[in-house]
Amino acid sequence: MAEQGAQDRELPASAKRRQQARQKGQVARSRDLSSSLLLLASAAGVFYGGWWFSARATLVLGAALHLPAAVGRDPGRMLEFAGGIVGGGLLLGLPLLLLCFAMAIVGGVALGGWVFSLEPLALDFTRLDPVAGLQRVFSRDGLAELLKATLKALVVGTLLSLVLWSQRHALLALLGVDPALAPMLLGQICGHAFVWLASATLLVAAVDVPWQIVQLNNRLKMSRQDQKDELRESEGSPQVRQRLRALQRERARKRMMAAVPKADVVVTNPQHFAVALGYEQGRQRAPVVLAMGADQVALRMREIALEHAVPVVEAPPLARALYRYAELEQEIPVALYNAVALLLAYVYQLRSLPQRAELPRDWAIPPEIDTSAQAPMPVH
Repeated sequence: MAEQGAQDRELPASAKRRQQARQKGQVARSRDLSSSLLLLASAAGVFYGGWWFSARATLVLGAALHLPAAVGRDPGRMLEFAGGIVGGGLLLGLPLLLLCFAMAIVGGVALGGWVFSLEPLALDFTRLDPVAGLQRVFSRDGLAELLKATLKALVVGTLLSLVLWSQRHALLALLGVDPALAPMLLGQICGHAFVWLASATLLVAAVDVPWQIVQLNNRLKMSRQDQKDELRESEGSPQVRQRLRALQRERARKRMMAAVPKADVVVTNPQHFAVALGYEQGRQRAPVVLAMGADQVALRMREIALEHAVPVVEAPPLARALYRYAELEQEIPVALYNAVALLLAYVYQLRSLPQRAELPRDWAIPPEIDTSAQAPMPVH
């Protein structure tokens, strides 16, 4: 059943599922990337700062070996002397420790970012199940980890062999140099090899990083039922959604009715549809639909328009075209520019010269605009 459920999860994870996983600490992490950056920082610190460490270590060691007789006979001064030697040793390794600490943090957050979650620390006794542990060992992930470990060993071993082979003459030359210079030369050879080996682990990290991302995406995949459950949780029950939609429609209707008195004209069907248009010359490119409705809403719009002396024009083809193709609170369609221009010209004539105003007979509606009464109307 578990395998069947895993096979059903073929859809990518949603943003909500990823956010929930992140809150639980489930993010892509690459231990190989962290260890590679840590080794590389250590190698760079030793290789480029080795002379400084060597000089400081010589001073600290020399100070520790030159113990004055008076200090050795006084326990109080002996403790103070030992504290100074220990403090000097700690200060000696502090720069390298800080560098490694910084690289450990960078390697930890470079892939999945910074996440603070206590859920991974919660007690989970299922992790103590030996059967489940064996299943994880012999699972696909376990085999992948084994393959990565083998690859890491092969890469590091091969590069180590190449580095040692390239330095074979320098290693043999150490037998004939001054013993005082031999440690310094050996340190340079070892530091050079350390840098190359640390760099080699980046190749393993380059394979592990995309693998961890793919693994996380696979673990977070969703089934269609998971998507339905998430949508149900996000939107609530159907009754709640229906109630919210009803409230939204009521608010939109009230907003529309409040905009009708601001309209320049209300064009009607005359009974079934009504569309209120407003136009501010110089500020708008084209008239804007302030309100629109059908049946009872259209009747109420006409009543409000008459109460506030807004012209109501009966133009059935234009009213049907606007109701079907225009959007609320948006400019009218370009195809209806000429028709609405004739309407506004008629309204302006009504205001200035009402006795000469004549309602257009032809509204210049393009033939591709369907104005038939039988065509389905949108619900606003």
